Amino acid sequence: MTDEQTALIALDWGTSSLRAFRLSAGGRVLESRASDHGIQHLPEPGLPGFEAAFAAICGDWLAARPVPVVAGGMVGSAQGWAEVPYLPCPADLSQLPGAAASVRTAAGQEILIAPGLIHDPEGGTPDVMRGEEIQIAGAIAARPDWQASATLVLPGTHSKWARIRDGAVAGFATYMTGEIFALLRGHSILGRLMTDAPAAEGAHAAAFAKGVAMAAEAGPGDLTRQLFGTRTLGLTGRMAGGVLADFCSGLLIGHEIVSGLAAAPEGPVLLVGSPALCARYAGALEQISGRAPAALIENPAPQGLYRLACDAGLLSPNAEDTHA
Repeated sequence: MTDEQTALIALDWGTSSLRAFRLSAGGRVLESRASDHGIQHLPEPGLPGFEAAFAAICGDWLAARPVPVVAGGMVGSAQGWAEVPYLPCPADLSQLPGAAASVRTAAGQEILIAPGLIHDPEGGTPDVMRGEEIQIAGAIAARPDWQASATLVLPGTHSKWARIRDGAVAGFATYMTGEIFALLRGHSILGRLMTDAPAAEGAHAAAFAKGVAMAAEAGPGDLTRQLFGTRTLGLTGRMAGGVLADFCSGLLIGHEIVSGLAAAPEGPVLLVGSPALCARYAGALEQISGRAPAALIENPAPQGLYRLACDAGLLSPNAEDTHA
């Protein structure tokens, strides 16, 4: 098999979107596609909806060349195609295939679905992730040093801070930073003064940095008091409406980073996610701790799904077929 031929189809199937990747035997992305058929936006309800979404995004790929298919994300949740139980932490990432489950389409195609992870420390509150474990696996796949010890931060609606030790996810914590920001902006009194009015050059960055600085200096329980400052700074005219959202964002991200760093031992910190959001986190991280992230990684899901397939024995990364 040449490295130009399809060897694997990988699906990153979330709540609101579905992404498909056609990969070579060496793990190279040959083609990618995206649709809005996440598990909550299927073409029709129930199992027929999953079948239809799957056929629409990659049916022609499989018709042209039958290959293994792997999937990760919310497709393995209780609302997904098949519920796959969480793998408990500490979780060696090479154990993901052993905890995975398969579904078979009406056409007979088998799809291996990755499990999520659960961190349930004694005396603590359980935490879960589903989909992020695949991104983590992909982010550290080619870096033995990061596999040995690293902290991965995955910003988003529900940000994850994962501690990696000896190739395993030792534990993780979730911060509802993105969701809380959206709620405050769209459904609270704080959002009433936030506008999209143009701001002077550098004003957005300055407002964000002010929020981060206040978070860095905060004491226990200060977050909700500081958040009200989003309103009072606008009411008194000390901050323009066009940058109040940046200030609020700085407060929330800053508090997340202060908390996350308190539980993160020394070692590299990696940011995984959209470039714009990771850039915000990188600036806040450096402002608070004086250390820059070791890397900003946009989308390691294809490599994580490739690793899942290899560990499951669905393909070998070293297999080569010289026949075209």
